[in-house]
Amino acid sequence: MSKRTFSVLTVLLIVVTLVTACVQPTATPVPTQAPVAQTEPTKAPEPITAPEPTKVPEATKAPEPTKAPEPTQVPGDLVLATTTSTADSGLLDFILPDFEKQFGVEVGVVAVGTGQAIEIGSKGDADVLLVHSRKAEDKFVADGFAVERFDVMYNDYIIVGPKEDPAKIAGMGKAKDAFKAILDASALFVSRGDKSGTNTKELSVWASIPVTPTAEMKWYNNIGQGMGDTLLFANESKGYTLADRGTYLSMRDKLPGLTILVGGENLAENEDKTLLNPYGVMAVNPEKFPNIKADLAQKFVTWLLSVETQKMIGAYGVDKFGQPLFYPSSAEYVAAQ
Repeated sequence: MSKRTFSVLTVLLIVVTLVTACVQPTATPVPTQAPVAQTEPTKAPEPITAPEPTKVPEATKAPEPTKAPEPTQVPGDLVLATTTSTADSGLLDFILPDFEKQFGVEVGVVAVGTGQAIEIGSKGDADVLLVHSRKAEDKFVADGFAVERFDVMYNDYIIVGPKEDPAKIAGMGKAKDAFKAILDASALFVSRGDKSGTNTKELSVWASIPVTPTAEMKWYNNIGQGMGDTLLFANESKGYTLADRGTYLSMRDKLPGLTILVGGENLAENEDKTLLNPYGVMAVNPEKFPNIKADLAQKFVTWLLSVETQKMIGAYGVDKFGQPLFYPSSAEYVAAQ
């Protein structure tokens, strides 16, 4: 075999080998699988919550209006419906033990506003009334709920308010001028709003301007409370109010933020004679209500008007305040002077 032949065969073998290799299918490589994640996917961070807005502190809320106590729940042999000023001032605690000792009885006291006291009497739920709203008292008699009304004592009304006195009423001689200044300044005013004798007097002063307070007047707070609670509220809220002098003086230690601005330091210094505050006593008419303890009620009236009891009334408060909280005025007392 020639070298050429060997070369051709060799070439043919090489070609066949290559062709065979090309015909053999090439194994498709298995795709590499992504490794399984061993951890949870990273969560998106929680959105930042905006902080709660700072709440504005709530304004001091007026206490709930006082409801008249149920007279039937008041213990005692005699039910006395009276204004809060006679109770809050401490006068009743000072004089009533003498009556109870003399007659061997217990007096049940219902201390509310004069309007409520008169309403209680007009239903026959009290035996005797000690109140201070002259027109309402006269009507009570005229309507036959009592036979007669008797003068007992008096004091006066004053205007008290914050020592800073934003309305600048200090030293004014007339209540109506002070009220006008309070109105013009829109200064906080606290009203009893309980149809009491004091509330009636306050509204009469507004009427003299003339003004009728309404709920739309944001500076006017009608709280429906007795004299003591009204003074405490005025002290806390730095407001003005009309008060009877006796209750204010008896509570002055609890009212560091208030001072007398109109009315002077005693009754004699009060230039506004319309602020005089008389009290009357009335026994409920037994012809209207046969259940009334008429005999005991009459004994109470006689005792209250007597010179001895009137002297007790006139002495109350003098040792502590240098002046009486109430001035005796019964016909018997006046005649004895």
